[in-house]
Amino acid sequence: MSEIVGATAGEIWNFLDKNGPISVAKLIKEIESDEKTIQRGIGWLAQEGKVSIDIINRAETISLI
Repeated sequence: MSEIVGATAGEIWNFLDKNGPISVAKLIKEIESDEKTIQRGIGWLAQEGKVSIDIINRAETISLI
């Protein structure tokens, strides 16, 4: 399971690097994985200090640090 989460975290990082900040809801639609795995990938990146999660216009938004 950790391999899948790690791969998803990498996919999220690459998406953000290419496209910039995005709402978490939109990110879930863009990444080809289930929502729980994407949330775990976001947590992985947050734990490593690679992403910032902010509330912008009432939407949870993720961006690279």
